[in-house]
Parts: sequence; structure tokens; C-alpha cells
Amino acid sequence: MIIKLLIEGGDMKPGPAIAQKLGPMGINIGKVIQDINASTKEFKGTKVPVELDVDGKSKSYKINVSSPPVAELIKKELGIEKGAGEAKKLKAGNLAFEQIVKIAKTKHSGMLAREFKSAVKSVVGSCVSLGVLIENKEAKEIENDIEEGKYNKEIKEQLSEASPEKIKQLKEYFNGLRKKQEEIIKKEEEAKAAEEAAKAAEAAAKPQVAPTAGAAATTPAAEAGKKPAEVKPAAKK
Repeated sequence: MIIKLLIEGGDMKPGPAIAQKLGPMGINIGKVIQDINASTKEFKGTKVPVELDVDGKSKSYKINVSSPPVAELIKKELGIEKGAGEAKKLKAGNLAFEQIVKIAKTKHSGMLAREFKSAVKSVVGSCVSLGVLIENKEAKEIENDIEEGKYNKEIKEQLSEASPEKIKQLKEYFNGLRKKQEEIIKKEEEAKAAEEAAKAAEAAAKPQVAPTAGAAATTPAAEAGKKPAEVKPAAKK
């Protein structure tokens, strides 16, 4: 039996999904979870695909760990939990090109892309959708730079270690950008609140339409004041 899982690296917990499958086989679930966590500890804090190959007769199993999705590796490099909500407007982080190469090296063997350059471009594409800058620039611009050969050396030599100074500079740039983003969001929220308040005030200021005289005559009170209609006796035959 093959069981496919997507877990937090090094932090899998017991759950009904795996218990229902392994329990009837008499397999020690606690031991399985312990082994999976040991196999994925290097990906701590990252979602990791795991394939559990179970032999019900011998009660043995094999654990096959795949590398995390590209998006998860990008978020791990940045130390964030999610990308930007509005990628075209907000930014979630700022990576060095060497970090892009590092992720491409991790994922290349499992990608359809044969050339390493194509693997790098695929990672850059994920940065576009997540709203992540690369080298203080939009990821789209980096795609153009790659095509123009600006990063041929880094790609050819697969340079995947950025200097601490460079990482620091990229973080400082992003921190300044984030402050500007927060100011923009705050102003937009204030403008939206003011607009809603104006609409509410306008609605409250509108005069209430009084009922017409004809309408007033049909109110319950008016109906109550009416005399009952006289019923004429039926004519004798």
C-alpha cells in the first residue's frame, strides 16, 4: 500500500487519516511517525511530500521523502509563512540570486526542465506569483536579465551561497519597502472607512417618505372604525 502525505518537516503528528490505514494492519503508528520526523527533520518548518510504502503482510514500510515544493523552499529562504496577498501590489521578501540557484539545485532532478537554466527560470517564475523580489528588483525583470545573460556565471557555476553582507543589504532594502507598503495600506484602509462613513451619513440624512392620505385610510386603525356591511335578509319564496 502506498500512502501519500504532505507534512510539516520533522513535526508530523498522529491523525485519523494515517491511523485508519495503518491501524487495521497492526503497525505501530507512533514508530512510523517517529521515523518520518527523523527523515524530514532537515526540512523543519517546511511542507514536505512523503510517500509511505507499506507491506501489510510483513508489517514493514519504507519512507520516501521528496523535496518540498518550490514555493515552500522560497518561503523557507525568506523565513516567512506565506507570500504576498496581492503580488502585483505588495511584496513578501527579497532574495539574492544565489538563493534562487540554491532552490533550483534542490528541485532540478524532479523538474521537467532538462537545462539548469530552465530550472532557475522556473524558480524565478514562482517568485513572481508569490510577490518576492530578487536582488531588489521585480522577479519579471530578473527573467529578462537571465535571457540577456546577466547571470550566466552564477547559473553555469551553480553559485548558491550569497555573502552575509549581501543578504543584510537585501533585507535592509526590503524593510524600507515594507514600511512604505504599510503606509499605503493604512491610507487605503482609512480612505475606505471614510467612504463607508459618508455613505452611512448620507443614508441617515435622507428624509423618510410619509404615507399618502389614501394609504392612511387603509391602516388597521382605519379598518377598525368602519361599520360592518349590512346583510339583507334573503327574499321569501
